[in-house]
Amino acid sequence: MIAELRITDLGVISDATMSFHPGLTVVTGETGAGKTMIITGLGLLLGGRADPKLVRSGTDRARIEGRFVATPSEVVDRMLAAGGELDADGELLVARHLTASGRSRAFLGGASVPAGVCTDVTADLLTIHGQSEQLRLAEPDRQRRVLDRFAGPAVMEPLDAYSRLWAELQAERSELAGLRMEAQSRAREIDLLRFGLDEIEKIAPGPGEDLALAAEANRLQSADDLRAAAQSAVLALAGSDDEAGGALAWLAAARKALEQTRADDVELATLASRLAETGYALTDITAELARYLDALDVEPARLEQIAERRARLSVLTRKYGTTCDEVLAWAVEAAERLRALEDSDDRILMLTSRIEQLGTELGALAERISAARREAADRFSAQVVEELAALAMPHAMLRFQLTGTNLGPHGADAVDLVFSANRDVQPRSLGKVASGGELSRVRLALEVVLAAGREAGTLVFDEIDAGVGGRVAVEIGRRLARLSHDTQVIVVTHLAQVAAFADQHYVVVKSGDGQVTTSGVVHVGEADRAVELARMMAGLETTESALAHAGELVELAIADRAGAGATH
Repeated sequence: MIAELRITDLGVISDATMSFHPGLTVVTGETGAGKTMIITGLGLLLGGRADPKLVRSGTDRARIEGRFVATPSEVVDRMLAAGGELDADGELLVARHLTASGRSRAFLGGASVPAGVCTDVTADLLTIHGQSEQLRLAEPDRQRRVLDRFAGPAVMEPLDAYSRLWAELQAERSELAGLRMEAQSRAREIDLLRFGLDEIEKIAPGPGEDLALAAEANRLQSADDLRAAAQSAVLALAGSDDEAGGALAWLAAARKALEQTRADDVELATLASRLAETGYALTDITAELARYLDALDVEPARLEQIAERRARLSVLTRKYGTTCDEVLAWAVEAAERLRALEDSDDRILMLTSRIEQLGTELGALAERISAARREAADRFSAQVVEELAALAMPHAMLRFQLTGTNLGPHGADAVDLVFSANRDVQPRSLGKVASGGELSRVRLALEVVLAAGREAGTLVFDEIDAGVGGRVAVEIGRRLARLSHDTQVIVVTHLAQVAAFADQHYVVVKSGDGQVTTSGVVHVGEADRAVELARMMAGLETTESALAHAGELVELAIADRAGAGATH
C-alpha cells in the first residue's frame, strides 16, 4: 500500500505531503482547490502521460514522490530487474519529475527508468478509478476484463495459453498470406534462376578462365615477334650452330682464364666462383628459352578454339558478372536463393497444416474459457446485485450476457453487461440505460465484490459518488468503508455523507490568492470532522443545523465501523 505522497509544484499545488494508513482515506475541498491533482500525482507515479502544462505556473519543474510499504514480492522482483533497490526500511520509493519544457523522468527504487517500465512495476500497487473509468465500464472489452478478473485462474490460465497461441496464429496467417500473394513473382524468379544456372552449367566456366584465355590469345597473336626475340636471345647466348661464339663461349673462356690462377689469390678465387655461378644461370636461361621456342610451335587451330571459347564465356559475363569468378559467385548465390524459393511451397503446406492445428487447439481452449466465464458470470452477477441492493437499488437487475462469436484475441465470447434499475424493465446494455449515478454505484458494487479475492493493494476513486446524494451517498460511504477492510482505499469526494466514513480525512484548501500553499493539504482531526462535514453540506457558512447533521453523520459512521469491525 502507499504510505506517503509528496507533491511539489504540480498544477495549483505548491507543496503538499499526505501520509496514508490502511483503511479509508478521503480527500475533500472546494472546486478548483486541487483535489484532482492528488489523483493526477498518483497517476504519474504509475507512469501516466506527463503533460508539461501540469507544471505549476512560475516554476520549471514538478516533482511527485510516493513511498510504498508491504510491497508484493513479484513487484519487488520487477523493480530489482529494472535496477532499483528497496530503501533501508524495506520501502519502495517511486518518483516522477516533469519539466515545463516537456521532459519527464521516472525513478524506481532510486534508479532512473523509462515511464513504461515504471508502469509495468507499479501497476499492481495502485488502481485508479476516475470518471473516464466509469465511462469505459460501458465498453464490452472492459466488461469482459472485469468478468475475467472475477473468474480468476479458471479463466486466466487457459486465456494466457490461448493468447500465446492466438499470437502465433496471427503470425502464421500473415506469413502464409504473404507467401500466397507473392506466388506469381516467386514462380517468375524461380524460372529465371533455373535458366541462369542451366546456362552456366552448360558452358561450365572455370575460375579465372577468361583471364587465362585472354593472356594465351595475346601470346599466340604475337607468336612471330616472340619467336624472333627468343631466337635472337639464344643466338646471343649460345652462338650459331655453325660457328663458335656467344655469351656462353666467352664466359667459359673468362672462367678458364681465372681458374688457372685462383689458387694464388683469395679475391680472384671469389670472382672466379661468381663467374662460374653466372655461367650456370646463363645455361639455365638458354635452356628455358629453347623450351619456350618449342612451346610456340602450336597448331594454328588453337587460336580459333580460344576465340570460340571466349565468345561463349562472354555470354555469361554480359548477364551474371564481368568475370568468370563473378559469374561463379552469382551461381552460388542463385542456387541458395532457388532453394529458399522452392522451399516456400513446402513452407506453405507446413503453415496451412499448422494453422489448422492451431485452430483446433484454440477452439478447445475457447470452450474452456467460455464455460468458466459462464459459471463465473452467474456468481458475479448475484453478488453484485446484492451490493446494489445495499446501495439503495433493491430492484436492480444486472447480468453478464455472453454470446458465442468466431475465435478472437480473447476467446469466442462477446460480453455485454446488461442492467435495469427496475424489475419491470427489460435489462439492456449498461452504457445505454444507466444514469451517471447508477454507473457510479455499479462500478462500486463491482469493486466491492472483486476486492474479496484481491491481494492487498490500493484502490483510488475519483468522485465515485458523482450524480448521487442523500441516502444513496450514505450507502456509498458505508460500502467504501467496508471495502477498505480488505484493501487500502483513497477517495476524492465532494459529499459529506461519504467523507463521514473515513478513517482519515484530508482537505485541500485555497490560499488568499487562489493558490494551494505548503499547508494547503490539511489533515482533519477527529475533533474537526463535524465542522468540515458541515462546511461541505452548507458551503462556506456553517450553520447550527449543518453542524448537527454533520454530528449525526459522524456518529452513524462510527457506529457502522464498530459494527462492521465486530463482524469482519
